[in-house]
Amino acid sequence: MRDAILDQELQRGSQRMPAIDEDDRPKKKIAHEIGQDLTLLSVTELNERIALMREEIARLEADIAHKQASRSAADQFFKK
Repeated sequence: MRDAILDQELQRGSQRMPAIDEDDRPKKKIAHEIGQDLTLLSVTELNERIALMREEIARLEADIAHKQASRSAADQFFKK
């Protein structure tokens, strides 16, 4: 039934509003795969990926520091 109504509207030439506005669509997350072909990426996209990777490196280094501090505290606690 719904398809029939849509077909009738299309035959009449009526234009429907898009269900989702372009600005309302979720932004595509930047993802980078190590070893990925870079030839099709713009300079802007490359800079975005560099920033993303620097943020990830900082996150990894912070986690390492946290784990080393925990390990050091445990070693001090259990030291004989």
